Amino acid sequence: MTIRHQSAFDTLSAYSKRNLWSGALFGIGLAAFIDEAVFHQLLHWHHFYDKSTTDIGLISDGLFHAFSWFTTIGGLFMLADLRRRNVYWGMKWWAGKLIGGGSFQLYDGTIQHKLMRIHQIRYVDNVIVYDLIWNVIAVIMIVVGLILVARARKHTYARKAVSHDHE
Repeated sequence: MTIRHQSAFDTLSAYSKRNLWSGALFGIGLAAFIDEAVFHQLLHWHHFYDKSTTDIGLISDGLFHAFSWFTTIGGLFMLADLRRRNVYWGMKWWAGKLIGGGSFQLYDGTIQHKLMRIHQIRYVDNVIVYDLIWNVIAVIMIVVGLILVARARKHTYARKAVSHDHE
């Protein structure tokens, strides 16, 4: 590996966390958007805040929708900057996307649904089935994201070792 490639590799490694954060913001925003669009609007299973009137529930959905879009767009602005600098790292970005989306979903399913009880995923007698599916999918997303982070880290160390062998 030449000095020029080593420098580009070091630059990419320096932007590793930014790739992860960009993906995480996008993942949080995407998971929130899908939750709001599918479960709030299309299926009418719940509102973001169900402890008041339907009007308040709709206002809370609007605020939640705005949050999801600001987060998604923030992640996309970071992604555009990474691409402009030629330091986009797909594996790290997808890892962040899965970790962010899964973390949002797990937070929603445990903190908002169960601890705060601001809404349930669905108001049915056997809600535990929905809760388990929701939270298991979240954990799977997080685990796959962490596996991608580990693979990217392993790939980084392998490339660094090869680059030192050629110096």
